[in-house]
Amino acid sequence: MENFKKKPLSKTQVLALSYYSRKDVQEAIFSFCKHRESVASFNYEYWGKRPDCFDYSTDILNSARQGATSFHCSEELWGNPLDINTDMTQGQYNEIRTGWDFLIDIDSPFLDYGKIAARLLIAELERHGIRNYGIKFSGSKGFHIIVPFKAFPKEVHGEKTSDMFPEWPRMIAGYLFDRIRGPMNDEILKLTSREKLEEKGELVSESLCPQCGKPTEKKRIGKYVCQDKVRCKGELESMKSNRKGMVCSNCYGKMDRVSEREIDFCEGCKLNTANIEARASSYGGVLREAKIEFKMEDTIKSTEDAVDIVLVSSRHLFRAPYSLHEKTSFASIVIGKEDIEDFKPTDADVLKLKTLKPFIRDCVPGEARELLAEALDWGRENAPKEVAKKYDGAELDLKGLVITEEMYPPVIKNILEGIKADGRKRALSLVLSFFTSLEFPQGFIEEKINEWNKKNYHPLKAGYIKSQILWHVKNKRMPPNYDKPIYKEFGIKSPPEPGMKNPINYTIRMAMRAKGQKNGEWKE
Repeated sequence: MENFKKKPLSKTQVLALSYYSRKDVQEAIFSFCKHRESVASFNYEYWGKRPDCFDYSTDILNSARQGATSFHCSEELWGNPLDINTDMTQGQYNEIRTGWDFLIDIDSPFLDYGKIAARLLIAELERHGIRNYGIKFSGSKGFHIIVPFKAFPKEVHGEKTSDMFPEWPRMIAGYLFDRIRGPMNDEILKLTSREKLEEKGELVSESLCPQCGKPTEKKRIGKYVCQDKVRCKGELESMKSNRKGMVCSNCYGKMDRVSEREIDFCEGCKLNTANIEARASSYGGVLREAKIEFKMEDTIKSTEDAVDIVLVSSRHLFRAPYSLHEKTSFASIVIGKEDIEDFKPTDADVLKLKTLKPFIRDCVPGEARELLAEALDWGRENAPKEVAKKYDGAELDLKGLVITEEMYPPVIKNILEGIKADGRKRALSLVLSFFTSLEFPQGFIEEKINEWNKKNYHPLKAGYIKSQILWHVKNKRMPPNYDKPIYKEFGIKSPPEPGMKNPINYTIRMAMRAKGQKNGEWKE
C-alpha cells in the first residue's frame, strides 16, 4: 500500500494561525464586519457556509484554527445577515438591508497603474466634497477605496438609498471611471512609452466619430484625375478605390486613379475624413459651425477594468481589512492617501505590521450627496437602451434577415464550444462584439454567454460577464477583421470564404443566401 502523501502547507497557511491570534487583528476584522455577511476562505480550496457572520472577535481565531486563511465580507449592511435567503425577491432583500458602503475596487495587473488610478479617484472624491474615505491595499496589486453609507443622503426623489443597491453604486463607479479614464491613460503614457505599450499589445487607439462618438473603421479612398488636364482638370476622391478609372462628372471623360490614402469612416453617420476636409475647403479652410474632427481615443488594456464594477453586485464579497491574501501572504492593510505613492507590497508583510488603522472613518452625514447626484445624472445619460423583447428560443430577425446559429462564422462556433486554455476574456470580447453588432437581444446574449462560460476550462466570474455584456450593449463595436492576429489564437488562419473581411460579413451573407433560397432567388 502506497504511503499517503500530505499536501505541503502554503506560506499563508503557515502564517495564518499565528497572525490571526493577534487580538488587534481579530478586533479590526470583527469591528469592520459587523452587520455584514462574512465568510472564511480555506486557502481558496473551499469556503465557509453562506450566509454567515461573526458573533465575537474570537470567531476569527476559531476559524483560523480550522484552517481559514482569509476573511471576506459584503458591501451591503444587514439588520441580521443570517436572515438572508437565496430565494428572496429584491423587495425582501430591501426589507432586511439597512444600507451599503460604496467600495471602489482598483483592479490592475501593475501596481504603478493602480497607484495612478487610486490617486485620481481620491482627487475626484475630494472634488465632490468627500473628505472621509478609507483606503486599503488589496493584498496583491490593487487598492480598495471606501465611502461609508452614512455619507450618502437617506433618500433621493422619494427613493430610499438603502434600496438602490447595486444600481446606484454601479452608477457612481461608472461615473468616476469615466472621469479618470483620460487622465489615467495620459499618465500611463508618460510612465510607459507609447512604443513599449504597442509592442506589448497593451495600447489600442481608436478614432471616434465626432457626431455619434462611436468607433470608426479605416477605409481606403482613391484620388482620380481627369485625363483632359488642359480643359477640364477635374479631380475627385472615392472610396471605390478598387476601380482604376472613373467617369468625370464635369466633362464625362475618363478619369485615372493617381493615388489612394487611408481615412476614418463612420458607418452609422456615413461621415468620413474626406467629407470633413471637403466641407472645410468649401469655406476657405474654416468651418462656419463648430469644429468637427475625428478624435483619437487611447485604451490601455490593463486599465479597461481599473474601476471594477463587478464588485458592485448583490451579495458579492470582498477581502476584509487586515485579512491575508493567499497568493502573496500579505495583509490587506489600511493606508493613508499620503502613503500611496511610495507604497510597496512588502509594507504589508505581517511581520512588519504594528499599528492598525480603521478602514471606515467617521464622516459628515450627507457629504457624498453631490457625488451621488452627478453620478445619477451621468447614469441617465449613459444608460444602455432597454431591450424590449428577450430571447424566447425562436430564430432572430434582423431587418428582414433570419439569423440562426448555423450561419455563425467558424471562429464564433469554435469559441462557443468553450475555451480550453488561456484567452477567455479575448474570446468573450470577440463574441460580444459579434452579437451586439448584429443587434441580438440582450436576453439572448446573456443566455448564450452563460452557456459558453460553463464550457470553459475555468469559468469567468459571473460579475465580470455581466459587466462586459452591459458595456458591449452600450458600446457596439464591429469584430476585428480577419487580418488581425487574434484569430490565429482560435485556430483561424484565413477567412471562411475568399474576400471575406469580417465575421459579420459572413453571417449576413449566409442569411441573405438563406432568404434568397426561401424566396426562390438562390439555387445552389
